Amino acid sequence: MSNIQNLCDDIVRWIRDRVEESGSKGLVFGLSGGIDSAVVAALAKKAFPDGALGIIMPCHSNPEDEEHARLIADALNLETKKVDLSSIYDLFLSKLEKTDNILALSNIKPRFRMTTLYYYAQVKRYLVAGTSNKSEYTVGYFTKHGDSGVDILPIVDLLKEEVFELARYLNIPDIVINKPPTAGLWENQTDENEMGFSYKELDGYIKTGEASDNIKDRIETMYKRSEHKRRFPLMYTRKE
Repeated sequence: MSNIQNLCDDIVRWIRDRVEESGSKGLVFGLSGGIDSAVVAALAKKAFPDGALGIIMPCHSNPEDEEHARLIADALNLETKKVDLSSIYDLFLSKLEKTDNILALSNIKPRFRMTTLYYYAQVKRYLVAGTSNKSEYTVGYFTKHGDSGVDILPIVDLLKEEVFELARYLNIPDIVINKPPTAGLWENQTDENEMGFSYKELDGYIKTGEASDNIKDRIETMYKRSEHKRRFPLMYTRKE
């Protein structure tokens, strides 16, 4: 990626402008220990050195996720808070009928995290920054009203491969850059296994429109079926 410094500076300016025009004072975001949240954290810290807050929100999560989140925070000299949502999640499930639907169970977690972020956003007069990139946004690989429940999306125009480049430029710890991307919603879950194709294949298709027939069909199907996740709810209007 050419002019990576210019891209970084442009995103930082964009963040600052969006926050200031809203009358807010900074940014809050989830700090998961993954590469996308690390890059958003670094950009937020550049935009608002004294107004960037990362929230670590384990929910029956792999302890490694918190370890990596704290490595990122230390590298960026970033303020963090920890809110463990595990007991809240358990209590909530105890009030619901039982199900084996793993997505229904897992997607509760990012929706609890969204609620937590908006609590801190309102308390501190911050905006909530999301961590979706272009690759995941294209195929709807995010939770509606969960990790998509945000005010701004600073890296949504960057392919996953560009997120990796920006992470290196921003000196994100190597252990975060090199680990397999995962949403961390269940044990041994990885993004690529769940999507059914690699980020390299997805990024290649977005750039060129080319992929093997089965991968192309899967990407295009995911795009069409997730369209509702990228727009406001459909609104009925009366006919005169």
